[in-house]
Amino acid sequence: MSIWSRIADALSALASGESLSEVFGRLRAPPERSVAFTIAVIALGAKMAKADGRVTRDEVSAFREVFHIPRQEEASAARVFDLARQDVAGFDAYARRIRAMFGDGDPVLSDLMEGLFYVAAADGQYHPRENDFLEEVADIFGIGERQFRAIRARFISDTEPDPYEVLGLAHDASVEEARAAWRRLVRESHPDRMIARGLPEEAVRIAERRLIAVNRAWEEISEGHAA
Repeated sequence: MSIWSRIADALSALASGESLSEVFGRLRAPPERSVAFTIAVIALGAKMAKADGRVTRDEVSAFREVFHIPRQEEASAARVFDLARQDVAGFDAYARRIRAMFGDGDPVLSDLMEGLFYVAAADGQYHPRENDFLEEVADIFGIGERQFRAIRARFISDTEPDPYEVLGLAHDASVEEARAAWRRLVRESHPDRMIARGLPEEAVRIAERRLIAVNRAWEEISEGHAA
């Protein structure tokens, strides 16, 4: 059974009256844990796209960039996304369930936040309601303000990103601290490590944009200290 078929089965169970706790409880152990993560990305990503009142073609395309959908699964995937994006109501229930499933401080939670920012940035506009949505999800996930700003700086390009914020550092951080943060973020973005954290292979693509941003930030900081 493909991942999309398992997702469709889980959503059918939700539609028939089962609770999130019951459905996600059956998806806790590997490899089904990746299915649960995928469901969360679909549900929160679709609701993220709807947060500003409209779902654009660019936002749907961004979702498809993160998840490669086989042709034979396109109908199931479209049904999943359409069901999830109907309105914003209930997104906090998915967010709380995911935090409970992965636990406090699990890196998967920040990975998921990056996926949501990826969708939010897809149409070239970052709406205040999208920011409110993401701030509430971050609060539920236990993601602090500095980490939230760091993720936002990597994905939202309405202004020139602050390289220190991209790396999650205070502005008085030394070049050695910046180098250490850069190396840690690059290491954490390795596909093998991300898959080991419970992400499906498709979602690893989210890390590509992170790597571009953190490499650029380190180059800017290191060149500034060399000047």
